[in-house]
Amino acid sequence: MYVGTLSFDLLLGDVHSLKEKRSVVRPIVAELQRKYAVSAAEVGGQNLHRRAEVGLAVVSGDAGHLNDVLDRCERLVAARPEVELLSVRRRLHGDDD
Repeated sequence: MYVGTLSFDLLLGDVHSLKEKRSVVRPIVAELQRKYAVSAAEVGGQNLHRRAEVGLAVVSGDAGHLNDVLDRCERLVAARPEVELLSVRRRLHGDDD
């Protein structure tokens, strides 16, 4: 069994309140969950209106499939025009860990 996690540090575009921030972050989290069956949530920066940290986790029996899903998730977030992807942290854990 393999477990992979991604953490995205995002700079939000034209956002001036926490309510506007939620209207940007929630659809990203929902799309990740819907398209790739990952667990995803906003995990940091909740009190900052122009920054967000979104984390996700996925479990797979195949390391290749796991990396493919993580790559697709990263591309999805990077392609969103309303956010700037500042950094991505990726962690992989296998049976050996």
